[in-house]
Amino acid sequence: MTGTTPATRIVELPTPWFRDHMHEALAIYGLAMGYDPSVVAGRYGYAVQHTERPGFRAVGAFAATPDGEQLVGFGYGYVVAPGQWWHDQVRAALDRRTAKKWLPGAFEVCELHVHPDHQSRGLGRQLLHALVEGVPHPVALLSTPDADTKAFRLYHADGFVDLARGYHFPGDSRPFAILGATLPLHPRDGARANNPA
Repeated sequence: MTGTTPATRIVELPTPWFRDHMHEALAIYGLAMGYDPSVVAGRYGYAVQHTERPGFRAVGAFAATPDGEQLVGFGYGYVVAPGQWWHDQVRAALDRRTAKKWLPGAFEVCELHVHPDHQSRGLGRQLLHALVEGVPHPVALLSTPDADTKAFRLYHADGFVDLARGYHFPGDSRPFAILGATLPLHPRDGARANNPA
């Protein structure tokens, strides 16, 4: 049948495989975020270090191609802890009560990106749910540009709430929102119907 979209599969990625394909993943990150290649290149060392953190987990979306499959989206995260750059930035952005409630033992959704050519097909939602499904942590945290984007709407629809808005991370001029959700995720009514996986 013509006009059909080939199936895309979502799988958990073995950490060694993900390390070996980090350049491929970060190319998707750069396109999805609109970052200059020099910014993307600077992320490589940090991303490889992230794979060594406690609770590290990665997922990938693979689309069929004439030659096999191609990585078209990915997500990864790990347990946050004091001394990690993102944890300490978020701790400074939150009031004491909010930080005490959300940070201990949280799973950080560090990166979640879909290639622009494959967006608006439900892959972001599938990757998010695959990434946090079954993790032994009470909450998930993430940061995303503080704007009316597809990603921002996805997170809110899937149960994330605002913990801080308009926060500026060093090295990025855009304001970011810091969001949190209790696990397992509880999409708001209509989220699945309006955004099929």
